Amino acid sequence: MPYVQRDSAGQVIALFSEAGPGHEEELPNGHPDTAELTGSADFTRLDADLIRVIEDVVDVLIDRGLLRLTDLPPEAQRKLLARKGARARLRHGLNLLGPDDVI
Repeated sequence: MPYVQRDSAGQVIALFSEAGPGHEEELPNGHPDTAELTGSADFTRLDADLIRVIEDVVDVLIDRGLLRLTDLPPEAQRKLLARKGARARLRHGLNLLGPDDVI
């Protein structure tokens, strides 16, 4: 777990492997306050982007009949269906047009 040094605004500005003057606060690995310094924020965004690409590839394979959802392990099926449902709810929640509105 890293020890951190913060600036006057409370932002983490340095990480240390051991406690010392000005950096006695210890944070768990992966703490959001250290994400910018460790680059984990970039990986989190890249991981989310890659997950979306994989979902789209699976959808294309299923649409073309090259893969059936039931070909996947049950846990993978559950996760894909859960994300698909969450995306549909989000998309539905963002619909700013009423049922009578024409685009």
